Amino acid sequence: MGQPVKRTVETATETTGKGPAVPGDRTAAGAGPVESGTTWIHPNDLRVGILGGTFDPIHYGHLAIAEEVREALELDRVLFVPAALPPHKLDEEVAPAADRAAMVELAIAGNPSFAISRIELERDGPSYTADTLGELADEAARQRVARSLYFIISAEALSGFATWHDPTRILELARLAVVPRPGAPFPDAARLAAMLPGGSDSVARVECVATVPLAHSSSEVRARVAAGHSIRYLVPPAVESYIRDHRLYRSTNPVRTA
Repeated sequence: MGQPVKRTVETATETTGKGPAVPGDRTAAGAGPVESGTTWIHPNDLRVGILGGTFDPIHYGHLAIAEEVREALELDRVLFVPAALPPHKLDEEVAPAADRAAMVELAIAGNPSFAISRIELERDGPSYTADTLGELADEAARQRVARSLYFIISAEALSGFATWHDPTRILELARLAVVPRPGAPFPDAARLAAMLPGGSDSVARVECVATVPLAHSSSEVRARVAAGHSIRYLVPPAVESYIRDHRLYRSTNPVRTA
């Protein structure tokens, strides 16, 4: 495991003039396997970060992490991937996928290096990261490009990585870009090896990115909305307006924690 990465680079649009990644053609959640003609990543984007999550709702913490990782790892694009059926939340209520995706689109609209992918919203069954990365790798093969994928994960989530669906395949398809969370700093090399399938042989597949650890959480946003409190400065104004206009999160679900 290398030292935490902290480099300053220009944005992708400043250096290449590329616009946002080309979105998929289909938008209906649960529409079955993604068609081979759907394009999620522009062929010119060769270093791509993947930030998955429920985004219920997306908040400034997500955006800050994505931007810091993009800059540190010199990524061409960061792809936000809302989950349709988060495997760890199958028994919990989440906002409709259409609302969560709409809020992501509103939140990232001002950053040309950010894009959204509905790849998991258009696939049946639980939203497994290994399956998503497999489809994105297949897309790169169709495009005949050598693309490097960086899956963005918090140090907190990394502690349970070995229990994820097919973690070995995840490491084969992407490098892990690990970011700290308050109370969850970077693991040392020995602990990191113990967390990963393949042990010390997998450590080289991990980049620790020294982002500013923010305590923002979606559960905090939902709880504040349910209590009638302001969420200003926790989410972008357009997301705040969307939540208000669509009357989201007016009641709490005590089971949910993230």
